[in-house]
Amino acid sequence: MNLFCLPFAGGSSYHYREFQKFTASFIHIIPIELPGRGQRFSEPLLTDIHEMVEDVLIQIRPELDKPYAIYGHSLGAKLGYLLTKRIINGNLPEPLHLFLSGCEGPSIEPKERNRHLLPRKEFMEMLNRFEGTPVEVLENRELMDFFEPVIRADFQAVDTYVYNQSKPFDIPVTVMIGKNERFTPEGVMKWQDITTRKISVKEFPGGHFFLFNHLPKLGKIFSECCFHSGTHEGEDDRDILHAF
Repeated sequence: MNLFCLPFAGGSSYHYREFQKFTASFIHIIPIELPGRGQRFSEPLLTDIHEMVEDVLIQIRPELDKPYAIYGHSLGAKLGYLLTKRIINGNLPEPLHLFLSGCEGPSIEPKERNRHLLPRKEFMEMLNRFEGTPVEVLENRELMDFFEPVIRADFQAVDTYVYNQSKPFDIPVTVMIGKNERFTPEGVMKWQDITTRKISVKEFPGGHFFLFNHLPKLGKIFSECCFHSGTHEGEDDRDILHAF
């Protein structure tokens, strides 16, 4: 099974480089690269979340005839939700599971708007609060000259997104959050609106970027949920789930 991993704001495929070693052998981790970063750094940045979805769909469409799941963190969670809507509307093969982390349900209004327009000092202070950008990067002018436009473009895509209610999916959804994130239980549970299945919510110690401190547990969740999707029905759980 393929597991397409969608980036958070400012993220690239590089951030998912360690995921494969913590997941079962039947899962193939495929990090998705958006324009303007990583191997696509020379391409123009996108500032509209729907254009991002179309870009991702072009990348993964040749692989949709194989069993697959989708994972997204923060911006990536919204991308995962909208990508699934786009796939269903296009009568394409649906994902067997959605994994969404670091984000409240898509119907929840952002606590802050126009973050991409903040003056540089306030913008840096905001990034520092998220604890996702290393201090050595924030304090390095040359590095920030490169990363700042990428992060601003991604924040613009998130902050200008307008939720449109639609028919719920019939797809299992696992939601993962950090205990120290500024989310309300009600906001997290709004993910229930997107699916007819009962969602699973898992809480981790840590803040917004908790995932990088809990890769073994994250890999176990991916492996068990994908296994129980039925793709490997009849195979031995012990051989599959402990092969990582």
